[in-house]
Order: sequence, then structure tokens, then C-alpha cells
Amino acid sequence: MTGTSKGIGLDLTKLVLSLGHTVIATSRNINALEKEINQNKKNLYPVQLDITSDKEVKLTIDRLVKKLGKIDVVVNNAGYSLVGSMEEMTDEEFRATMDVNLFGAVNIIRNVMPYLSKQKSGHIINISSNAGYVGFEKAASYNAAKFGMIGISEALAQEVNNFGIKVTVVAPGQFRTQFMDSINYVKNRIDVYGVDEAEKMWSKHSGQQPGDPEKLVKILVKISEMPKPPLHLLLGPDTYKLVTQKRKEEDAEFETWKSLTLSTDFD
Repeated sequence: MTGTSKGIGLDLTKLVLSLGHTVIATSRNINALEKEINQNKKNLYPVQLDITSDKEVKLTIDRLVKKLGKIDVVVNNAGYSLVGSMEEMTDEEFRATMDVNLFGAVNIIRNVMPYLSKQKSGHIINISSNAGYVGFEKAASYNAAKFGMIGISEALAQEVNNFGIKVTVVAPGQFRTQFMDSINYVKNRIDVYGVDEAEKMWSKHSGQQPGDPEKLVKILVKISEMPKPPLHLLLGPDTYKLVTQKRKEEDAEFETWKSLTLSTDFD
């Protein structure tokens, strides 16, 4: 079961179908999805689904499990980025990104868990980002969702361990998908934050990303076949460099302020 859009979700769907597996592919537009799939369609179950609706997610999962018997792997991949400063973005804009990028995955996880725990097997793969480990200016709502995805994955892994269910949170860097074409930009702009310049930069960068999405989805399939997959998986040299450098900076800052940190207990 995977969320599908042009990019990682679509490439993963095609790969898994080519391996002879059944894929439940969720999308807001199944007509567009079906046009992209030309082979191995007999094992494809395209589902038009609004993942931000908990009720709709529950009904859909109940119906599909009844039809297919079980779900083995869940990939939470839906998401988009909103570019703009905290001051510029509206409450509506911020909450809309959280609904898709975080709460949609929560809806999927919460409603699939009764089936995975009953069958005592399964693997939940949550797609986060290097923005789940490193904060970036003009990306606060995306950071919030992707940091949240990592925290949820860590907690979930502990909760489901006794059921034999595996959890992996994947943090890709810049891969050559159409993700950048889906970026939203705040409507209310304040010159000092430079959103106009950011929009021009990201638009030019689309299609120039160094990461190969076909290699990424092959790795996702590989970890789904592992008896003991990683909980955290960084993907891309850019992500590895960003995250490891951030950890070094954090460690240094923690040591700098260690005397204050350790001064809080009763004497």
C-alpha cells in the first residue's frame, strides 16, 4: 500500500508491480495514475483517497483488507512543501501542509494498525526528509511535519515491536522527481524574506537534482525484504552530509552549555 504521485510513489508502484506484487496505490486522481501505469495492471488497485479524512481512510482500508486479505507493507509518501517565513504564512496554509504531510500518515497508520497487529506482521515505511533532521529557513511547516514524522516513527517502532511489525523512517535528499514542481509558495509576501527569489531558484533547480529516484525505490524494496531493517535510513550524499554535520554542531553546543544543563536538580 503506497501513496502515489509522480515521483517516488509512482516509481515505487511500477517497480513493485514488475516484481509480481499487488499494489494498493492511493491518489487524489486515479485517472492520472492509471494513465502512467502501462504494464502489470492486473495487480494494481488504484484508490482515490483523501488521506486527510480519517473516516475516508478507515473505510478504504477496511474495504481493501476485506477484499485482499492482508497488507504487508505500508509506505507513507504523500507530501508537499510550503515555502515562506513564519510571519508570512497564514494559519490555513500552515495547517493544510500539516494535514497532508503529517496527519495523513497518522490516519493511515492508526487505521492499518488493527490489521497489522492482528496478523502480527508488516512493515511501515514513513518517508521523511533531511528536513526532518535539519531546520531550513522559509520551510518551517515542512520541517515541523518531517521532524514529527521521525518522532512518530521512533515511538511507533517501540509500540509495535512485540507484534513483529517493523518501522523505518526514510530521509531522502534531493532526488530528481517532480517534487519541486509541487512546491507551494505563501501568498502574502514580505520583501525582506526573499520568497520571490526563492521561487525563482527552486524553479530553476527542478530537474537538476543529483539523486536517482529509481535507485531510491529499489532500496525501499530491499529494506522491505530485510528481517531487521533500519529504523532510520538516510538516502543521498547530501542528506548524509547535512545530518552528520548538524549532529556535530549539536554535540558541540550541548557541551558548551553543559554547566547550565546539569545545574537544575535540587541541591
